[in-house]
Amino acid sequence: MLFGRRLTIAVAVALSAGLVAAMLAPPDRVQGNLQRLMYIHVPAAWLAYLSFAVTLGSSVAWLWRRQMRYDRVAAASAEVGVFFTGLAIALGSIWGKPTWGVWWTWDPRVVTTAVMFFVYLGYLALRRATLDPTARARRSAVFGVVAFVQVPIVHMSVVWWRALHQPPTVLKPGDPSIDHVMLATLLLNVLAFTLLYLLLLRARTRLAAVEEELETAPLGEGQELAGSAVLAPRLERS
Repeated sequence: MLFGRRLTIAVAVALSAGLVAAMLAPPDRVQGNLQRLMYIHVPAAWLAYLSFAVTLGSSVAWLWRRQMRYDRVAAASAEVGVFFTGLAIALGSIWGKPTWGVWWTWDPRVVTTAVMFFVYLGYLALRRATLDPTARARRSAVFGVVAFVQVPIVHMSVVWWRALHQPPTVLKPGDPSIDHVMLATLLLNVLAFTLLYLLLLRARTRLAAVEEELETAPLGEGQELAGSAVLAPRLERS
């Protein structure tokens, strides 16, 4: 059990502290209060990276050990990652409308993030389409390893192709180009979202274990499929 109930309490406290800090942090000199979206948008993007990195590591572990627990973690982390990627895209669109004047633009960072989102949707679709547990784990593990190439492409897109999206302000050589109060608030929210990720990953992994037990459990005595439970009417002899 990963930290038990203490993890749930830690998530609630961290998210509350992050929200208060985001409201108290100074507004951006140019964008004003609109910039406060950063305190959710950036952690969501970070969680997408982390989620898919865990999927990568768990996929490699399954290919090495052939243990289903690694497959469960890979799948659960990918689901959480898809959620946070979608959240990052949605918040980026809301932020981009007043800043760039459009809801969507063919900016390299935006496009590569959308591609990553659909690639991992394909990963989840592959899992749903494969019924055999071992074949599903094997195919998903290979897919999970290959798909991770999207993450460095997304992160480096603002360096390789200069367009509308700003370049890195934190994960770069040298001092971060952001006010230190804003940076502390951002890092607090990154921590809060990371704890939230662990909570969601734990819950989804447990659910996957239950689903796996139901898939592999043999029908016991007295158990019948729904179709076989329908009995034909008996003909009475006159």
